[in-house]
Amino acid sequence: MEKTNDLTQKPLTPAMENYLKAIYNLDREKRVVRVRDIAKRLGVRMPTVTSMLKTLSKRKLVDYEKYEYLELTDNGRAVGKKIHHRHCVLRSFLTDVLNIDDEIAYGEACKMEHAISTPTLDRFVAFMEFVQSCPRAGANWLDRFDTFAKEGRDRAKCMEHMKEFFDGFKERLDTIENQ
Repeated sequence: MEKTNDLTQKPLTPAMENYLKAIYNLDREKRVVRVRDIAKRLGVRMPTVTSMLKTLSKRKLVDYEKYEYLELTDNGRAVGKKIHHRHCVLRSFLTDVLNIDDEIAYGEACKMEHAISTPTLDRFVAFMEFVQSCPRAGANWLDRFDTFAKEGRDRAKCMEHMKEFFDGFKERLDTIENQ
């Protein structure tokens, strides 16, 4: 197998992905993206941003010239959008399904977005869609999970809730069949 020195073929680090996501989001929010905007967004110093922009430029992910505005290349925009999407899905799962505090969920999603595979992320999305649309799941089901997680793993309570669920489900099913 032939080795390549092409920087565009090497995997991106989580830090690089964070920069691309930040630039992608800033680009959506503002007309132009500046080094100071990125520094403020990521909580780093401007020379640190400049150094990373040089690296991203060498990888053909940003068009950057010193003292100028910068832009994502098409490839850089695609990566930024992908990381942003991963973050949104994971954050939504953590807040909407697991009922984790939004601030904590934000930080956790930032960590997870770099490691999760596309097929696994797709399963997260499918699971959230299932919970929202399947009559066996839904908000009530998530409320029960939240109670289970917060108040303890009491099997008797679960069995009681299951009976309530089946009774309600049977009523819904009868209504559907009689239409």
